[in-house]
Amino acid sequence: MLDIVELSRLQFALTAMYHFLFVPLTLGMAFLLAIMETVYVLSGKQIYKDMTKFWGKLFGINFALGVATGLTMEFQFGTNWSYYSHYVGDIFGAPLAIEGLMAFFLESTFVGLFFFGWDRLGKVQHMCVTWLVALGSNLSALWILVANGWMQNPIAADFNFETMRMEMVSFSELVLNPVAQVKFVHTVASGYVTGAMFILGISAYYMLKRRDFAFAKRSFAIAASFGMAAVLSVIVLGDESGYEMGDVQKTKLAAIEAEWETQPAPASFTLFGIPDQDKQENHLAIQIPYALGIIATRSVDTPVIGLKDLMVQHEERIRNGMKAYELLEQLRAGSTDQAVRDQFNSMKKDLGYGLLLKRYTPNVTDATEAQIQQATKDSIPRVAPLYFAFRIMVACGFLLLVIIALSFWSVIRNRIGEKKMAAARGAVRYSTAMDCGRSRLVRRGIWPSAVGDRRSVADSRGELIANCWRSAVFHVPDLRPVYPVPGGRVVPDVQICTPWPKQPENRSLSL
Repeated sequence: MLDIVELSRLQFALTAMYHFLFVPLTLGMAFLLAIMETVYVLSGKQIYKDMTKFWGKLFGINFALGVATGLTMEFQFGTNWSYYSHYVGDIFGAPLAIEGLMAFFLESTFVGLFFFGWDRLGKVQHMCVTWLVALGSNLSALWILVANGWMQNPIAADFNFETMRMEMVSFSELVLNPVAQVKFVHTVASGYVTGAMFILGISAYYMLKRRDFAFAKRSFAIAASFGMAAVLSVIVLGDESGYEMGDVQKTKLAAIEAEWETQPAPASFTLFGIPDQDKQENHLAIQIPYALGIIATRSVDTPVIGLKDLMVQHEERIRNGMKAYELLEQLRAGSTDQAVRDQFNSMKKDLGYGLLLKRYTPNVTDATEAQIQQATKDSIPRVAPLYFAFRIMVACGFLLLVIIALSFWSVIRNRIGEKKMAAARGAVRYSTAMDCGRSRLVRRGIWPSAVGDRRSVADSRGELIANCWRSAVFHVPDLRPVYPVPGGRVVPDVQICTPWPKQPENRSLSL
């Protein structure tokens, strides 16, 4: 049966994936609406105003659903991951607060003006409103991805043993985090492609059914042109994202490429294979010589470190983390020895690795050799999901490049309509690519950590939702004789989320 951590992860993953269905469409459609209205203002043609209003209605529905699902996800930081929120709230909460106070309020205010200001604002004024909606949506993405980028690469922060929290040391360094910057440009460019594919697909369907052909043709032309620029940006920026990953997230890169051994530079790229986590090898591997080394390091003499060598490094860091934990206990007990403090400060960067042992023993400093070896195995993510998700994402991405290129070619040659069915099917493929890239690669790639190498997922959960899961999932069978209903189901009692009885525990060192 799934444990509390897995159930909490599952619930949060479903919420995040559902929310992310709407986010990229909001990013892309906002700019397309701004472009359409700009063409209307410059040309004065009524059809472009009709296009802006029509696609604006779909944008509004999508925006409302995105807000609703996003609020649910925000609440789950407190219910599912309360210890995480307390531990990193000083850093993680700052960009989210700025996003809400600045970007979201800006976007929400001007969304209202967009829908209700057609008869109250001048053409140029309303066009400016639409551009501000697009700007607000992208600012929202910026601050959210700054927070997410910090989870991938936790710089600009320092652990304070007196408060048992991570504390921000440089706001500018947090914002300019290189991982956050490449994730931002890659994600928003992906959103632009999503918006373009959405309009391309519906426009192609309209042309297929010979409905409002002139309207659909113009929408198709704008979406194809915008989408062509966006999809090329996604490819270029995705390469930059991969390069940055090789610099600061070597474990994720090795897992994505199923790179078990450290090959002589430049490393070969495994085009396809079947990763075997237990044997730590790939079956039926098809490789392209030198490709991985050149792509990941942009050099011919820099090696890509394999997972086996990374696990050796992780084992050493786990042992250092055990020492750091012991020193932390001394400091928390009131030690004022400066030597202890200095030694802890020199080793605290490995404390997160030591805490991986919490899964196997409550006393980290007394971990056995077998427990250390098991924690070392846990320090790398499951390779197969990352390996195949990356290849599905890339395959869908290049397939969409072909679809958009054909659509753009038909626009250039004024032969819109011949490739309409390919465009109509492309939207589903891009949703697949976005899901593989965002949910699988970005988040699963740093498993088992919630924040870089500082805090594990298991130590981030909250007791509130844990108690609910224990009652609702593990204890429900005991309620059936008391609350029988047809079909063997139960009616939940209002006390179902009361605290689960347990032995008292000292959480003072539960980082």
